[in-house]
Amino acid sequence: MIRGILLSLLVLLSSTTSASVTTWPGGIAFIDLGTAQGAAPVAEFNGKRVLVMNEAGQWRAVIGVPLDAEIGAAAITLADGQSIEFAVEEHAYAEQRLKVAQSYVSLSEANLERVGRERKIIDGALTSWRDADLDGVHLAAPLQGRRSSSFGLRRFFNDEPRSPHKGMDIAGGEGAAIVAPRGGIITATGNYYFNGNTVFIDHGQGFVTMYCHLSEIGVEDGQHIAAGETIGAVGATGRVTGPHLHFGTYLNGTAVDPALLLSD
Repeated sequence: MIRGILLSLLVLLSSTTSASVTTWPGGIAFIDLGTAQGAAPVAEFNGKRVLVMNEAGQWRAVIGVPLDAEIGAAAITLADGQSIEFAVEEHAYAEQRLKVAQSYVSLSEANLERVGRERKIIDGALTSWRDADLDGVHLAAPLQGRRSSSFGLRRFFNDEPRSPHKGMDIAGGEGAAIVAPRGGIITATGNYYFNGNTVFIDHGQGFVTMYCHLSEIGVEDGQHIAAGETIGAVGATGRVTGPHLHFGTYLNGTAVDPALLLSD
């Protein structure tokens, strides 16, 4: 019996390995999974399936780490039960204080109901999964302009604390063209209370990009879009202080810093 228990412990210990990978809340963990042969491995993180790409003949998992992730060891789980650990280190984000119309801070009952309805649509678009063969996750710039380093900022609107900023703000003049940074499918478009005119692109395997505050939307739900095609124009709709693009990038339903994915 003791021998059986020891064997069980050995199996349990051997099912967990550690990768030399370190990231931070709001960051991305890239974990090698071996030579790309046969079907792609299936991996999950926090109960959500993660993207696995074939990069130069190697399977590689690409994991979005939430802004509220605990510091320390984290792990992905493969379909065969094996766990692969990686490290999440502390990362300091600054504060941002903005002045906006008070109606975007103290919401009326009607607007609260609207935001609740819209949240379901937005969450559905950000957590969608579509099987697709991917060989990379790099993105071209959707707009040429000054990029803020505002991702992760702890925000205060009219001195009231709100959730951290989960995207990158790119400066642009009203009406400037916004283009798709990578091919995909338009999964949702609409005018939302906080985000204004918004477009979501599904690039496959839970890799989603979001474009907010547009002056106009130039695509339709379900449309296939190629990299470089125009999807809309810069505007100042929703909760904003002026015209710009809020550019969000998501992996496994988690907002990650777009600066980590932009290739130029």
